[in-house]
Amino acid sequence: MSDLFQAAGLTPHAPAPLADRLRPQSLDEVVGQQHLLGPEGPIGRMAAAHRLASMILWGPPGTGKTTIARLLAKAGGYEFQQISAVFSGVADLKKAFEQARMRRAAGQSTLLFVDEIHRFNRAQQDGFLPFVEEGIVTLVGATTENPSFELNGALLSRCQVFVLRRLGEDSLDQLLQRAEAAENRPLPIDAEARGALVAMADGDGRYLLTLAETLFSIGTDSPLNATQLGQFLQKRRPAYDKDREEHYNLISALHKSVRGSDPDAALYWLARMLEGGEDPLFIARRLVRMASEDIGAADPLSLLLTTAAKDAYDFLGSPEGELALAQAVVHMASAPKSNAVYNAYKAARRAAKETGSLMPPSHILNAPTKLMKSLGYGDGYAYDHDVEGGVSGQNYFPDGMERRRFYDPKSVGAEAKVRERLEAWSQVRKDGK
Repeated sequence: MSDLFQAAGLTPHAPAPLADRLRPQSLDEVVGQQHLLGPEGPIGRMAAAHRLASMILWGPPGTGKTTIARLLAKAGGYEFQQISAVFSGVADLKKAFEQARMRRAAGQSTLLFVDEIHRFNRAQQDGFLPFVEEGIVTLVGATTENPSFELNGALLSRCQVFVLRRLGEDSLDQLLQRAEAAENRPLPIDAEARGALVAMADGDGRYLLTLAETLFSIGTDSPLNATQLGQFLQKRRPAYDKDREEHYNLISALHKSVRGSDPDAALYWLARMLEGGEDPLFIARRLVRMASEDIGAADPLSLLLTTAAKDAYDFLGSPEGELALAQAVVHMASAPKSNAVYNAYKAARRAAKETGSLMPPSHILNAPTKLMKSLGYGDGYAYDHDVEGGVSGQNYFPDGMERRRFYDPKSVGAEAKVRERLEAWSQVRKDGK
């Protein structure tokens, strides 16, 4: 064993990282997950009964997934076996299952912890099913990705999914207190810098302890303030994956904040996406969609402004062009809202599918040939500009199809005047019958 340490440049007594030294020794020492681990929590109840079910632990990095799995094995008297989907293949899985089968024959249960389980492909995930069903292993999978998208339905049906929460300020400060107790000295930072340090961790307990360990090693004579802390430590980029769930979560939050007329929240989500490295043109395309779907004719300027914001970004690039996106977001969130055009278009699409190939009424058909004139094309057409009020009230729906109302403008913004006009024109049609 000493040869292995020497090959790695370590001694057998080399100090472990602070995060490892502070790893909880019992479930009640895990911070921030009381909704799962407390006496009334589902995992807490399992541990108390010493009977574990297979489960998926879904949560952000540094929230305790590996620690919880280890402590569950300890609490239930299970043999803990860990593999990583990043480094393991089919041969590793077969070996793990065979070892678990041998333990079971000897009366020993196995908790198989699979880190990053979502990285196994569908066929590999299916390989777990018979061993979970037969009770050869109790599977605990850890993932940072939405299991609904990344894991097989068959595997999910055999596991309970538990959602771990991002660590809040109180939980993170509790970790800092434990670090100070372990080091027997306070962190060399003032109160304001302490708050900034917690913010830097972005809910990740392991990362916070890594930052704390760095601070303990600097040997400063006076505590650092927030500005000095920012110069000394690099704030981690916010967690954001443009190809996975976070991408869809944040654009949904931006869309619903605009729809909900909250410019401040909408600006926040816009900034979160841009800070996370999202493609600004993807955001611009979504803003154009919002302008048509949620604002529509209540504020027709929104569609013009969003397309102009896209052009402005194309012209200026980042970061200058991002301000045009912010302007469009604020305008739309502050504008009157109407989904009347959106609903009208959907209803018209349904009607078009239902009615098939009905022809327009003959009086609104052009008659460029003698045959078409002889068939009555164009007969009785009233040129609307020649009629008093500019509306003839003629029928423009197909013969054999009753008139339907698709567009029902709301009494807000520019649509309020549109509603008045349509109601007056509707009366003209009724009077002309």
